[in-house]
Amino acid sequence: MKIEANSVEDYIHQLPEERKDAIEKLRVTIKKNIPQGFEETLSYGMIGYVVPHSIYPKGYHCDPKLPLPFINIASQKNFIALYHMGIYADENLLNWFVNEFYKHSKAKLDMGKSCIRFKKPELIPYDLIGQLFTKLTVNDWVNIYESAFLKK
Repeated sequence: MKIEANSVEDYIHQLPEERKDAIEKLRVTIKKNIPQGFEETLSYGMIGYVVPHSIYPKGYHCDPKLPLPFINIASQKNFIALYHMGIYADENLLNWFVNEFYKHSKAKLDMGKSCIRFKKPELIPYDLIGQLFTKLTVNDWVNIYESAFLKK
């Protein structure tokens, strides 16, 4: 499900009604818990949280004109997706999340490398998502990113 939006608000406005509340609640949870320095934007056609060029001028190695991505949330065809690059790059963070998930949700954990898929919006563990976002500061993410993704 690709949404052509000009702003985060426009993206939310175009969501199917059955997804709006969950995406808005994820957005509120993220904004309440994400450390200072990350910036909300449209990123790759999704709601994104990035390290802006003012903090990390090098930008994203795949396209340095883009700010360094960290988190995205999106309404996909069959699920709500939460993309968290920290989980992809930091095995300790991944292990923490997987171990905590079933303490907070009755849903089966459905994950890819950086993607957490929620097929039933009513089962999204917002409290756990909030905790996840407190785990990495901008500096933590930049350091992990540089050690995991940039060639030495």
